[in-house]
Amino acid sequence: MKLKWLNKYFIKTFTARSSVSLFWFVMILAVFGLLLSMFLAVSFGAKDITLKTVWAAIINYNPTLTTHQIIHELRLPRVIGAAVIGAAFAVAGALMQGVTHNPLADAGILGVNAGATFMVALSFAIFPNIPYSVLMLLSFTGAVLSTSFIFLLSSAGGLTPLRLTIAGAVVSALLHSISSGIAIYYDLSQDLAFWYAGGVAGVKWSHLRLLVPILLITIAWSLVLGRSISLISMGDDVAANLGVKTKRIRILGMLIAVILAGVSVSVVGSIGFVGLVIPHISRRLVGVDYRFIIPVSALLGAVLLVLADLGARMVNPPRELAIGVMVALVGVPFFLYLARKERRNL
Repeated sequence: MKLKWLNKYFIKTFTARSSVSLFWFVMILAVFGLLLSMFLAVSFGAKDITLKTVWAAIINYNPTLTTHQIIHELRLPRVIGAAVIGAAFAVAGALMQGVTHNPLADAGILGVNAGATFMVALSFAIFPNIPYSVLMLLSFTGAVLSTSFIFLLSSAGGLTPLRLTIAGAVVSALLHSISSGIAIYYDLSQDLAFWYAGGVAGVKWSHLRLLVPILLITIAWSLVLGRSISLISMGDDVAANLGVKTKRIRILGMLIAVILAGVSVSVVGSIGFVGLVIPHISRRLVGVDYRFIIPVSALLGAVLLVLADLGARMVNPPRELAIGVMVALVGVPFFLYLARKERRNL
C-alpha cells in the first residue's frame, strides 16, 4: 500500500515538474517570437528603411531625421499597441472560455465588442469632439451593458454554452444594426469605418500612456484568478468542494474580460477571433491549467495581432487592409472547426 502511494506521488511530482518545464519552454519561445515579430513590424512598411536605421531610431532617436520620425511616431506606437491589445483580447477570450465552460466564447462572438462599438457610435453622434479618456470609459460601459444583457437573456431557462453563444450572436447583430443606423443618420460612416474594420494605424503615444497601464494591470489581475478558473473549468461542484467561491470568481473573471475587451475596442475597433483562437492553441501547448494558459495566451495574442498588422500593411503597400480581415482569415475557419467539433460532442 505504501509503495503504491509513493508511486502515485512520484508520478504526480514528475508530471507537475514536466508541465512547469514545458510552460517555461513555451514562454521563452513566445517571448522570442514576440520580440522578433515586433522588430519585423517596425522594420517593414510602405517606406523602405534599412535595419540599421531602424535600430538607430529605436536606440538613439533623432527627431530631425524623417526616417527616425516614421519609426518613432508612426510604427513604434502602432506595433506596441497591437502587442498589448492582442494580449488583452486573447486573455479576455481565455477567461470567458474558462468561466462559462464555452469553448466558442470570445469578446466578438459574445457581443462584448458590439456593445463597445455601439457606445462609440453613440458618443460620436452626441459628442463629436469627445476626449479619448471619456471615450474609453464609455466604450467599457457599453461592453458591460451588452454583456449583462446577454447573460440575462441566455440565463432564462438555464445558462448553457449554446444559449450563451446564440444570445451573443443575436445581441451582436442587433447592436451592429443600431450602430449602422446611427452612422447613417448622423453621417458618421467615415468615422466609424475604422471601428468596424479594426486597425491600429491610429494608435498614438498619448493613447498608449493611458491604455498600456490599464491593460497590463488588468492582465496581471487575471493571473491571480488562474488557479480558481482552472478548478471552475473542471466543474462547479469540484471547485466548490475545493473551497472556490464559484459565483464570485465567475463575476470577477467576466469583469476582467469586459475591461480588457471594452478598453481595447475603444482604440482599435471591433477585432474578433483573437480571443477564440489563441486560448485553444495555448491549451494544446501547455495543458488545461489557467495559470499557464493566461500568460501564454497573452504572448501568443500579442504575436498574432502584430503579425496581422504587418500583413495588412504588406499585402498591397502603400494601401492597408483592415487588420480585422487578416485575423478573420485565421479565425473564421477555426471557429467553423470548433463549432463542428462541439456539434459532434452534443
